[in-house]
Amino acid sequence: MPINITMPALSPTMEEGNLVKWLVKEGDTVKSGDVIAEIETDKATMEVEAVDEGVVAKIVIPAGTEGVKVNSLIAILAADGEDVSAAAAGGGSAKADAPKAEAKAEAPKETEKPAAAAAPAAAAAPAAAASAPAKDGNGLFSSPLARRIAKDAGIDIKAITGSGPHGRVVKSDVEKAVASGGAKPAAAAAPAAAASAAPAAAPKGMSEEAVLKLFEQGSYELVPHDGMRKTIAKRLQESKQTIPHFYVSVDVELDALLALRAQINDSAPRKDDKPAYKLSVNDMVIKAMALALRDVPDANVSWTDTNMVKHKHADVGVAVSIPGGLITPIIRKAELKSLSAISNEMKDLGKRAKERKLKPEEYQGGTTAVSNMGMMGVSNFAAVVNPPHATILAVGAGTERVVVKKGQMVIVNAMTVTLSTDHRCVDGALGAELLGAFKRYIESPMGMLV
Repeated sequence: MPINITMPALSPTMEEGNLVKWLVKEGDTVKSGDVIAEIETDKATMEVEAVDEGVVAKIVIPAGTEGVKVNSLIAILAADGEDVSAAAAGGGSAKADAPKAEAKAEAPKETEKPAAAAAPAAAAAPAAAASAPAKDGNGLFSSPLARRIAKDAGIDIKAITGSGPHGRVVKSDVEKAVASGGAKPAAAAAPAAAASAAPAAAPKGMSEEAVLKLFEQGSYELVPHDGMRKTIAKRLQESKQTIPHFYVSVDVELDALLALRAQINDSAPRKDDKPAYKLSVNDMVIKAMALALRDVPDANVSWTDTNMVKHKHADVGVAVSIPGGLITPIIRKAELKSLSAISNEMKDLGKRAKERKLKPEEYQGGTTAVSNMGMMGVSNFAAVVNPPHATILAVGAGTERVVVKKGQMVIVNAMTVTLSTDHRCVDGALGAELLGAFKRYIESPMGMLV
């Protein structure tokens, strides 16, 4: 009996994904546990393993297809000893859940035509697909992964001929263009299309068509939203509409922390002439925030309509900027981990975040978050609370400042941090208490070692 392979739900909130790449082809034999495809969700590209054994009888959804609904049919396996052709013909009843592009591709099969008329139509189909404008308005049909690779390589994706459904440019097309040097640099593409200054923000409620009319013809480019940007927009809009934010800021001195950090790094054991760890200020901020939540447990909470969720550990999310958006990998039970363990774990998570290789459980959940823009020279800012968190700490740049101590002006290294809180569960006094605990650990950092 044919075995249906459906689009898996790679996270509890996943509704659809992009089928980036098939790692098998029709006729291949697969075993349980073999990696058969790469699926792109809103935040990561993940490998999909086969659950059953058999021969790939039919690939229903081609590589490069976007917006494949969870549980829709993507391929058919022939079971052991089963006729492959029969399995391909008889497998699957989930085609109705396939993306619109697939439904369109199947449409000619439903139309009864004389054989003589069907042949020219079939021959014309590839030409139509190739000549079908790879453009959507002023934009290009291309997968988010293809656009990202082209951008990183400095290639004009508009100069690439797509091999995906309906002329869509997919990852393999960009890789071929990079290898052959056949695409012109993005910087040199269409110099005459330089954008003019955008007009003032459109009035609230204007349609997209009305907004575009405010721009001169040819002065803009339509870039479709990818899954990550849609998710970020949805969650931040939800946060600002439902969470009553308030903000508490404080200046913290860094001299003792910087001295301890240097001492710890200098004494790090070496292996293969490399230090076993190298602490950053951000690593120490993560630890200080975790310990502050341990000391002020009433602030380590999440809001629900019926209950206050009090967390037993401080799981600290850390905002990491990646192409097209950001992601927040989580240091679990950070209050229990050493600074060196936090540092090495954060380096691994940060690296895999930029490669979009994080597993859902590595970036979903958490009890608070840290967003550090100090390395970008930002002096202070207020971050948006990321549900289900009730707090997020925004960290500014450390700078030399003149302060007065015992009637004398002295120069210190200091930074401004701002705590954003959900006022439904963290009141002003509680937020100030949490920030005070954080300040003590930063200014007396030996407390993080005991």
